[in-house]
Amino acid sequence: MKLNIKETQYAIEKLKNIFSKSLAQKLNLVRVSAPLFLLHNSGLNDTLNGDQPVSFKVKNINDSIEIVHSLAKWKRYALNKYKFNIYEGIYTDMNAIRKKELIDNNHSFYVDQWDWELIINKDNRNINYLKKIVNKIYSSLLITEKEINKIYPVLSKKLKNKVYFIDSLELYKLYPNFTSEEREYEIVKKWGSVFIMKIGNKLPNNKPHSNRAKDYDDWDLNGDLIIYDEINDNALELSSMGIRVNKESLIRQYDNLPQNEIANISDYHRSIINNSLPLTIGGGIGQSRIAMFLLEKNHIGEVQVSVWDEQNQKIAKDKKISLL
Repeated sequence: MKLNIKETQYAIEKLKNIFSKSLAQKLNLVRVSAPLFLLHNSGLNDTLNGDQPVSFKVKNINDSIEIVHSLAKWKRYALNKYKFNIYEGIYTDMNAIRKKELIDNNHSFYVDQWDWELIINKDNRNINYLKKIVNKIYSSLLITEKEINKIYPVLSKKLKNKVYFIDSLELYKLYPNFTSEEREYEIVKKWGSVFIMKIGNKLPNNKPHSNRAKDYDDWDLNGDLIIYDEINDNALELSSMGIRVNKESLIRQYDNLPQNEIANISDYHRSIINNSLPLTIGGGIGQSRIAMFLLEKNHIGEVQVSVWDEQNQKIAKDKKISLL
């Protein structure tokens, strides 16, 4: 362990400040407050492909209140409500509970990430613009690593200088007999830092690289930023992001939503179909995962407080890992 618990807490604060400042500057973002919960009928919560959120009832409100899964939809709504202009955006500290998560050394029931969203125009809805934004985010990671390593020289340089881009179909063709997780491991072990694009559409095996919600990322214009975590010898996803759906891609991803079903969808979906929400690009960037990687930790529980099952507690004990 290169940093003890106390040093780790100081380091987490420093790296969060460094990264968020750089991210805001490079993408022209302003920090805003984030909701911890949303009304069920708002349609603004991320459904995570059908996972049920933690929910509760309160006095004087008939609708159920849900703890957020992510803020992908809310941010687009907020940019419209706050009357932001093109190439202006927001970021926020998002805290979520994902009760169905399969927990391990880099997955937790508790999710903390920088959620960000930027208004773009229709000419920006292309792969080259997506890559441009990915490179800006990655440059903020490089700056953060450099600065935090100056403060704590015991830490080493781990990030590659550049991101390797590949789409999910190209990756599938390289390793057709592997699972998605195995393909990610092989490509990231080779290149160090990889952005896998076009996630959601079915591959030749009739499965997507990974399941994605139909109603915020355009599956032709999205992706995951994954780095090689040498300490744990695995592929670690740091960010999922994408250019958001417009009317055409939303209808396509719902398998050509019939006109007679449009009346039954939420106000959020109707706003996209009516072109009343701005075109945006956005995503989430894992705070604890970045801290875990840059501070060279074995387990995400070393940088965030959560609840762990007996198996994770036993692994931590055997490896002499101090879970917070």
